[in-house]
Amino acid sequence: MTTAAVGAPGSPRRYLHSLWLLSARDLKVRYSTSALGYLWSILDPLVMSAIYWFVFTQVFQRTVGHDPYIVFLITALLPWVWFNAAVSDFTRAFNKDARLVRSTAIPRTIWVNRIVLSKGIEFLCSIPVLALFIVVSQFTKTPAEMNWGLLWFPVAIFLQTVLLIGLGLLVAPLCVLWTDLERTTKLILRALFYASPVIYGVEDLPGWAEALAAFNPLSGIFALYRVGFFPGEWDPWVVWIGAVMSFLFLGLGIFTFRRLERPMLKEL
Repeated sequence: MTTAAVGAPGSPRRYLHSLWLLSARDLKVRYSTSALGYLWSILDPLVMSAIYWFVFTQVFQRTVGHDPYIVFLITALLPWVWFNAAVSDFTRAFNKDARLVRSTAIPRTIWVNRIVLSKGIEFLCSIPVLALFIVVSQFTKTPAEMNWGLLWFPVAIFLQTVLLIGLGLLVAPLCVLWTDLERTTKLILRALFYASPVIYGVEDLPGWAEALAAFNPLSGIFALYRVGFFPGEWDPWVVWIGAVMSFLFLGLGIFTFRRLERPMLKEL
């Protein structure tokens, strides 16, 4: 590859370099004025986990999930926070930096991918929280037991990345053309939290609901995150449907973005 090709606006090397710079900028802006800094990456899932653990183990008699329940919660809450934060930011991905979006020569998909990457880095930085609770669980009656299923953890990260890129390419341009979709997306995310197996497992649902839940790609992704600690979460049907749905969303996102990129730029 020639030097000119490397420096070309559309070259993969320049794209990846720009993607890293934009993602690093997002993280610096997020934490530069914060006294707690990195701790904000773990406080949200930590507080959420503590609340749900208290409600379902101390207030009500829990009939869902696996023991230790706090580990069961954390393994889905951490990727949920990544998903929720990324989709929320997709609604403002282009409006936030409209001037740069209009003037840059780099493919505009970068404004979606930088959100996926920066929020993904925050997710990776929060994984020590999971490790902490796994260690703590060893002192309980039902400690978390790691197994071969941990090999699926990176696969879950990959599938969630695929899903988020697809959703970003779909949501971001639509929110520029129809601003009401930003509020609608927030409402959908609230409903999706309870429609996804975060505080429960897919196997806890009745038969008809379990079959329907399989078409929520997060069901298969969360199962892959959990199977390394809870082998009972392994369900080939749910996992494969989740993988297929993730790539379908990616294809739909690419198609939609190509059709709406020009009208979106006019609106900006």
